[in-house]
Amino acid sequence: MKAVRYREYGDSTVLVLEEIPTPRPGPGQVLVKVTATSFNPADAMLRAGYLSELLPLELPHVPGVDVCGAVVALGPGVSGWAEGARVAAFLPLNADGASAEYVLAPAEDLAPLPQGVDPVDAAALPGVGLTAWQALFEHGGLTAGQRVLVNGAGGAVGAYAVQYAHQVGAEVSATAGPHSAERVRGYGADHVIDYTVTPVTEAAKGPFDVVVNLVPTTPEDTDALAELAADGGVFVTATTPPATEPGREVRVVRMAVRSDAAQLTELLHRAAAGTLRIHVTDRRPLTELAAVHAEADRGTLTGKTVITP
Repeated sequence: MKAVRYREYGDSTVLVLEEIPTPRPGPGQVLVKVTATSFNPADAMLRAGYLSELLPLELPHVPGVDVCGAVVALGPGVSGWAEGARVAAFLPLNADGASAEYVLAPAEDLAPLPQGVDPVDAAALPGVGLTAWQALFEHGGLTAGQRVLVNGAGGAVGAYAVQYAHQVGAEVSATAGPHSAERVRGYGADHVIDYTVTPVTEAAKGPFDVVVNLVPTTPEDTDALAELAADGGVFVTATTPPATEPGREVRVVRMAVRSDAAQLTELLHRAAAGTLRIHVTDRRPLTELAAVHAEADRGTLTGKTVITP
């Protein structure tokens, strides 16, 4: 099969398209024929070696933690799935990923892909969709009537966070640049803050029951964002932790997304029903994956890019 791999940590030039053996599923695994994967910033961080101490990889490594495709083989002990089943999953970060024609996936991580969801665009959902869900509800405990600030709403995770928060009945403040403000407003944001005009910490009208930070920020800016949380509120960050504790019984959570098939199944059904919008900026072939990584490294990659083999 064709796959993109890297044999050493480094910049985008270490990514090479190769012909490698198609893997065979072991116990608890299924083999998925890949319809699409997507690029995530974590892919670039892993490739560059920034996470090598936290998540050491067995090299050579195939990137791509999101997958949408069809089951083609079952490993020993796998039940509940049949060959031909259309599935999506968020794959383990330290295992070979879906930037290939086939990928092994833990059977327990698979979610069925319902009719009505585009099988290519669906690959844009797992990692970022789960991150937003877990940030708001598992860590933030967001409920109807509460006030939430989503810092980074124009990004892939933030777009879902705004939709979830609006649908649960929260009052949503969201930061976005001029190019994404209308889209974020269309997702249900009650207040859109243009961070290019006024610093978020000055423009945001707190306090907020939940503050979700999805943007790499300086320690000083992170502290200022945490100060926007109400007494007894929650500050959830997927990036930079506060340098100092905010006090006032504000709970600080530095989160990392985990795979959850039940949650992903719910999100896919929402997408099929039309109540969750999957935003894809670009579709690129597997042969251009190195170029996608290079654009991300330069900061010129915008929105969510899906990759098809």
